[in-house]
Order: sequence, then structure tokens, then C-alpha cells
Amino acid sequence: MIQIKTPHEIELMRASGLITAGALAAVRAAVQPGVSTKELDAIAEDHIRSAGAVPNFLGYHGFTGTICASVNEEIVHGIPNPDRRLAAGDNISIDCGAILQGWHSDSAITVTVGEPSAEDAALLDVTERSMWAGLARALAGGRLTDISHAVEQTITAETHPYGIVDHYGGHGIGTEMHQDPHVLNYGRPGRGPKLVPGLVLAIEPMVTVGDPATAELEDGWTVVTKDGSRAAHFEHSVAITPEGPWVLTAEDGGVAGLAPFGITPRT
Repeated sequence: MIQIKTPHEIELMRASGLITAGALAAVRAAVQPGVSTKELDAIAEDHIRSAGAVPNFLGYHGFTGTICASVNEEIVHGIPNPDRRLAAGDNISIDCGAILQGWHSDSAITVTVGEPSAEDAALLDVTERSMWAGLARALAGGRLTDISHAVEQTITAETHPYGIVDHYGGHGIGTEMHQDPHVLNYGRPGRGPKLVPGLVLAIEPMVTVGDPATAELEDGWTVVTKDGSRAAHFEHSVAITPEGPWVLTAEDGGVAGLAPFGITPRT
């Protein structure tokens, strides 16, 4: 079922979202050559628990981390590991979430260790822009695939033939981390459930430099590109309100990211 939240419940989700935003900011600041993905995980867990929340990834179907730490060709669900140390030039997707008073939040960023190559900078840029394009279509009265189509259009407009990862995508979020509806990162507009105030979605494009075909590693979690090409992943949780999108996991509510689309969100 699709869960519709009251204005008060969305306020609670915003509080959860700000904790997740703070955890990601703390982890981003710690990304440097030599740091292990397990050390980054500990930073996120400490921030979340210090804020009075609990990590929603930890223990989820047996997952052992507070964050998903996915490096280079790893797309999503990388398990934090004390032996996995970052090197200059690596890209790391950091996916994180929190539960506060029973309400979930979920967000992800991809960061380069040190200065990115031109190819990596372009990959991260198009992935993040496609996420914001999707968030800008989280408008009451629209349809779910309006979001999917906006993400796809941003990616396919590039000269480089980026891959859009199939099957994996966004989702509803609320009293559970993963709820209906599933949000693909491609598709024709005007289809799927109607977007109504009180619906909260996690929008998360996953983009590859090469072929988007995936494989799951033997650990049962880590999803990688079959051809070994690099991937990027960005995510925000957004509430659909009568006034427009409210990006619950962005510290500014989405002001900066939505401005290019002429949208001024609630903050």
C-alpha cells in the first residue's frame, strides 16, 4: 500500500531527514586517502545515535553497516569493511538513513577521494542533476513516471551514452524504509500512481559510465557493473506538499537544487 502522511508526520520525517543529512556531511568530511569504509560507517552511526535516532540500514535483512559504502564499479549496497581503504581517485557512494520516532529517512551522495578526473566529474554531475530533475517533478497532480521521465531525459541528453541501472530505483518511505511505489529512473511520463500531498518518495538515480548491466557479489549485497565501469548514485527523500516538493534530507529543504527549475520549496 502507498502510505500518505499527515503534515505533522511529514514534520517528523523532516527531523529524521536532517539527521541523515548531518550524518552524510560528517562522512563526506572524513573521506580521504587511507580511511576505511568501516571507519566512515562508525562516523555515521555515532552522528545518528548522538542525535537520538537509530540507523535504519543496520540489521536490515541482516545488513551489517550503518551506511552502504560502494566504491568505483560498485553501484549500491557495498558493505563497510575495515580492510577496504580508500585511495586518491576513488569514487565512493555513501548511502545512509535514520529512524526518528518511528519515521525513516534515506539519502545518498557520491564523493571522489581528492580531485576527480574529468570523466568522474561528469559522471557525478549528470547523476546528481538527474536526481534534482526528478525531485522537481514531485508535484501534486502529476504522475509517478513524470519523475522517472525527468531523470531519464537528463541522463540521455548527454553526449556520452551513460547507462541507467535497471530494476534498482527509488521507493516510497515512511514508517518503513522501503514502501510502495517503486520509482524507476526511466519511463514515459503520465503513468503510474497520482502524486498527492502527503506522499513521500526517495528518488535515487544510479548511472554508469559504461554498460548498465549488473551483478551481485557473493556477499549477497554488493551490486557491481558487469563490465567494471564506474557508477554514481545520489538520493534524496522528498515530500509532496500543496506548495511543491519539500526535500526532507537536504539541509536547505532543496532550495539550491530546485532553483534551476524555478521551484522554491518549503524550508
